Amino acid sequence: MFRLIVCLLFSYSVFANDTLAPKLVPEGQSFEEFLSDIRQQAITRGVSTATLNQAFSGLTPNPKVLKLDQTQAEFSQNFWRYLGSRVSEYRLHNGTQKLKLHQQILQNNYQKYGVPPHIIVAFWGLETNYGNNTGSLSLVRSLATLSYDERRRDFFTEQLLTLLTLIDKNKIPFDAKGSWAGAMGNVQFMPTNVAAYGVDADQDGEIGLWDNTADIFASAANFLQKIGWHRAERWGREASIPKNFDYQLANLGTKKTVNEWQSLGVRTAKGENLPTSTLNASLILPMGHSGPAFLVYRNFRAILRWNHSILYALSVGHLSDRLTGAGRLYAKPIKEPSLSRDDIMHIQTKLNQLGFDTGEPDGISGPKTRNATREYQRANKRPIDGYVGYQLLQQLQ
Repeated sequence: MFRLIVCLLFSYSVFANDTLAPKLVPEGQSFEEFLSDIRQQAITRGVSTATLNQAFSGLTPNPKVLKLDQTQAEFSQNFWRYLGSRVSEYRLHNGTQKLKLHQQILQNNYQKYGVPPHIIVAFWGLETNYGNNTGSLSLVRSLATLSYDERRRDFFTEQLLTLLTLIDKNKIPFDAKGSWAGAMGNVQFMPTNVAAYGVDADQDGEIGLWDNTADIFASAANFLQKIGWHRAERWGREASIPKNFDYQLANLGTKKTVNEWQSLGVRTAKGENLPTSTLNASLILPMGHSGPAFLVYRNFRAILRWNHSILYALSVGHLSDRLTGAGRLYAKPIKEPSLSRDDIMHIQTKLNQLGFDTGEPDGISGPKTRNATREYQRANKRPIDGYVGYQLLQQLQ
């Protein structure tokens, strides 16, 4: 699942009708002809004929990959369901053991890159369950299949060409396996991220993201540092807000200092004063005004550059806190049905009909849908939190 690592959790889609079904490119081109084009592009980049012959020998598209690309369920889970499935007792217990087992190498990485051990282990836990689920599909075949599909051809073609270059340089093996989307190793790097941020920490000539903890941790820490992680700063904290709070302020686009949030009535989750600080922060409400609140800092935005999903980023942050001994969230879980993609499309269609522009309904509650929801809430004198959830669905039905 990709993150700047290309954020595929944010962009994967399920198709609602045949007009959005994948089209192979260009029309009428066979897979063999397509591979011939890729071969020429790879040769231009310096990839050897021997590597290409080995990688493309007997290669065919994988229909399973296209099916998986069309059936992502990330958007149907609300905050509590998502958090509960990812910050589990299993991940917490195993993460604590991993911290102890790899303490020295993680501390060395912290000194070099400024990313704390518990943050690296939290990413590791969410990405592959500490290496237990690194993927079992051929990376070359998966990326060739996705490159042959027109929908995101440019992106996946670049990933395929980069993968072939890495193979040719002996940085990763030609028969390497990973996720259906081409993410590889313990922290699920895409090929372009391996090329840009992968670290051969033990200098053995390879970037061992499958079984080399030195390379795994160094690559993850290097990537986070490069995309904006700041040493000695936390990712954020659970917060509490007053009843008369202006919920329109709760979005990532609004930045205020911690001191300013304090003046607006925001407190810690326990209701205590926030620490005196001029650090910029944003307030987010992942389940609207009746759910938990979080004050998030610039390191939270670095997590979002790894994976552009607020639920994912909050899960990384919370798991990392739990690994350092913090308790559960203070907010009480809300039992609310999750929304299906069809439910979100219904909300979008209904809002459009009422004059609140969500754009073309696609079943993804992105910024435009949340903004349209705020306008609907404002017009109907409801709390303006922009939350696209089950209560909104009921109101529109």
